[in-house]
Amino acid sequence: MRVPTCASALAGAAAVVVLLTGCQWRGLNSLPMPGTEGGGPGAFTVTAQIPDVTTVQQNARVRVGDVNVGTVTRIERQGWHALVTMRLNGDVELPANATAKVGQTSLFGSTHIELAPPTDAAPQGRLREGSMVPLEQGATYPTTERTLAALSLLLNGGGVGRVQDITTALRTAFAGRERDLRDLIGELDRFIAAVDTQTDDIIAATESLDNLVSQVAEQRPVLDRALQTVPDALAVLRDRRETLAEALVRFGEFSSLTADTVEHSKESLATELRNLVAVLKSLADAGPALTRSLSLLATFPWPKETVENWFRGDYANLTWIIDLTLSRIDTSFFTGTRWEGDLTELELQWGRTIGQTPSPYTATNPLVAPYRFDQGP
Repeated sequence: MRVPTCASALAGAAAVVVLLTGCQWRGLNSLPMPGTEGGGPGAFTVTAQIPDVTTVQQNARVRVGDVNVGTVTRIERQGWHALVTMRLNGDVELPANATAKVGQTSLFGSTHIELAPPTDAAPQGRLREGSMVPLEQGATYPTTERTLAALSLLLNGGGVGRVQDITTALRTAFAGRERDLRDLIGELDRFIAAVDTQTDDIIAATESLDNLVSQVAEQRPVLDRALQTVPDALAVLRDRRETLAEALVRFGEFSSLTADTVEHSKESLATELRNLVAVLKSLADAGPALTRSLSLLATFPWPKETVENWFRGDYANLTWIIDLTLSRIDTSFFTGTRWEGDLTELELQWGRTIGQTPSPYTATNPLVAPYRFDQGP
């Protein structure tokens, strides 16, 4: 009767474990292990986003400076990275911006999560219950497999075996040319020194090029429109090719005609230019008088040299008498022409006194007075 009792007890215990774990059952490793860190008083839970957890399993150790301070309680996928839940001892003091990296405990493949303060930033805050280490603070150390694979690639396909060939080729190339090599090194040193003295100019040229590129970038819409318009313009030129060719032919004929004309008239042109020399010489001789006469334009009708004799001060009075009688217009503008005497005769027909306006007989403005056919003889 003792054996069935033990079997029943084991079966009941197994049933209890299954009921307690429910759908979280992922094998024996998913069950909490006795004696692990992160289960004492004050323990708290934190999470970390890690890009690659490699072979980390639940119940893996969490270490700070090679000291076990907690245990991995859960690993789940979150997008394209892993979300690791860890239970830490209550005495663990780490900043809120701590890093979480997957490390390898031994060469046999055992892995752990290593927590550490940041090395590239100042510590901030403190890890507490529910804190999360972001993805940019998570990383993975190279595993033994990756290290051996990289070493194998370097030794087998990395070209290490060709180093001897390279050194042999260099020794052969430089054998007997040590002086030339030293001269080359000296020239290279002077070249680098010259470039170093022109660093400011190179920087200025680079900045100018950057400004030019910026201006071109600002004009990108204009360039886009230009590039879209150029094909249409080229198409128009292609369609007008015969017309353009004919125009060029005509222009060539015109050039030939111009050359022939100049060839035949060059003697006359040279004669006219020689005759023009005398005219230009006369103008040059009269230069002072010509420039002095131009001074009259600014003070017309008074000469600039005698204007002070006409009035002094900042103003002057001027009286204009404009004679618009027909006889005066006739004698002033039409003398010697075919219309000479016509306006004078018309004035006499109106019965006006020559040279007097308004007429003492009509007493009317001659510019607006109507013509009366009953006037005159």
